[in-house]
Amino acid sequence: MEKIFITGASGFIGSFLTEEAHARHYEVWAGIRTTSSRKYLQAEWVNVLPLDLTDATTLRSQLERFKEKYGKWDVVVHAAGATKCLHPEDFMTNNFECTKNLVDTLVALDMMPRQFIYLSSLSVMGPIKEEPVEPHEVVIPRGIHDSKSFVERFTVQQSVYHDITLTDKAQPDTAYGESKLRAEDYLRGIEGLPLVIMRPTGVYGPREKDYFLMAKSIKRHIDFAVGFRPQEITFVYVKDLVGAIFAAIDKGVEGKTYLVSDGYVYSSRAFSDLLQENMGVKRVLHVKAPLWLLRTVSAVSEFWSGLTGKAATLNGDKYKIMKQRNWRCDISGMIDELEYVPQWNLQRGVEETINWYKKEKWI
Repeated sequence: MEKIFITGASGFIGSFLTEEAHARHYEVWAGIRTTSSRKYLQAEWVNVLPLDLTDATTLRSQLERFKEKYGKWDVVVHAAGATKCLHPEDFMTNNFECTKNLVDTLVALDMMPRQFIYLSSLSVMGPIKEEPVEPHEVVIPRGIHDSKSFVERFTVQQSVYHDITLTDKAQPDTAYGESKLRAEDYLRGIEGLPLVIMRPTGVYGPREKDYFLMAKSIKRHIDFAVGFRPQEITFVYVKDLVGAIFAAIDKGVEGKTYLVSDGYVYSSRAFSDLLQENMGVKRVLHVKAPLWLLRTVSAVSEFWSGLTGKAATLNGDKYKIMKQRNWRCDISGMIDELEYVPQWNLQRGVEETINWYKKEKWI
């Protein structure tokens, strides 16, 4: 039985990765912080391995002990990282330094797996291709088919932006995006590393907490959006991201980077409208605020987080992400090379997510 190591296994995406790895008959090793919750790692088949990725010396000692007893892993999926931090420099610690420590230690201890998959983000690309062009038809990727009513109601059919592609120059404008890009660049520089990089767009689904805040807002009959320029959004359901990652493992690819979405481009209200429908909320006040107001609120929220010592969901980084107008991305590599066609459009994904929220009494 092959061994797979998943960092960030206690988190939203990581917990789904561990479950899928078990379903595919891997010996699953879940890397977590000593302080992390083990709520989704209770099954007897999960081998929990607490590690300190922030300290290279400690990490080396921990992995040396592991190697002596169990050998090395066949596949490593590095999903650990931070999407919000108290201080901007903390992104570099969590997303770059920890990645560097992990891969350097694997190399030093001769624990190189046959495949190392790094979970990055579309945010590394930054706000590019945001100058409106002549409206043109949105082409749904090969193999993806849905009902006419779904496409007409929730997706963009005449786009004013072009797709972000892998040939575009990455220009991150957030501390989060910069830290992810620096980690990517470092990994690419390691000779012989069998690297695969995944850059998903916004990932949602059960257990996720940031998009859940939108559901809570809709439940209170308020939908808050910002900016008056056209915005074209993309999403990927967590199970589709996991599916694409395991497609890369099955194919044994290396030296590749993939953009990941569900293949559709959505209007700015698609997500909130689907939340409203699935929660049965009859009336919602849709408020669209100017960007300067969001920037002010973000600054106040960031200042307050500094006083409380808790990272704020709304901060300077989040402001830049919400400000970005173009999230379209070309997923042809995922479909053509990995032969993975997304299975969850936004309608299906939101329905399953809301059903989970209800079952778990989150809403």
